[in-house]
Amino acid sequence: MERRNAAVFASCFAVVAGMASMSYAAVPLYYMFCASTGYGGTPARAAAAPGVVGEREITVRFDTNVDPNLPWAFVPEQRAVKVRIGEDRLVFFRAENRSDHAVVGHASFNVQPEQAARYFNKIQCFCFTEQRLEAGESVEMPVSFFVSPAMLKDRAGNTVNEITLSYTFYPATNQKAGAKTASVPAKGTGG
Repeated sequence: MERRNAAVFASCFAVVAGMASMSYAAVPLYYMFCASTGYGGTPARAAAAPGVVGEREITVRFDTNVDPNLPWAFVPEQRAVKVRIGEDRLVFFRAENRSDHAVVGHASFNVQPEQAARYFNKIQCFCFTEQRLEAGESVEMPVSFFVSPAMLKDRAGNTVNEITLSYTFYPATNQKAGAKTASVPAKGTGG
């Protein structure tokens, strides 16, 4: 009887441990799935633009939001830009900490329409890391991106003429994080 109880306990423990392991793996696996397929408007990350620039232009609009619990102002420096398919484009956003103390924020992002998300690639983005702004500090935050030429071969993607890149800044969970403000390249680079 004691052996049987030990076997049942070991089996239950293994099931619970397996379920806990799967729950930890679920978030990164889900994110990898979304980034590779564009599911839920998740754009991909890339090391560099493809080097092939097409003639077709597409309008990229920028939408910015801030959680009410984050004392920041956050806006794009341009509301929209026209880019050629495959072109590496650098745009800037401005964030300002309106509080009297340092605050760490983290941006979530989304691309719409969803069928265009898999073709929207970010090379550099402030959204890849948490951002720390000192009291009253105002900074420019760069985003370097391109729209993949593969979009032209996709019947659904080829009908897209406008893409919206949307950001929402939230307060970071750990306000003591060693976050740094995104490095700002010279405005003349990247397009």
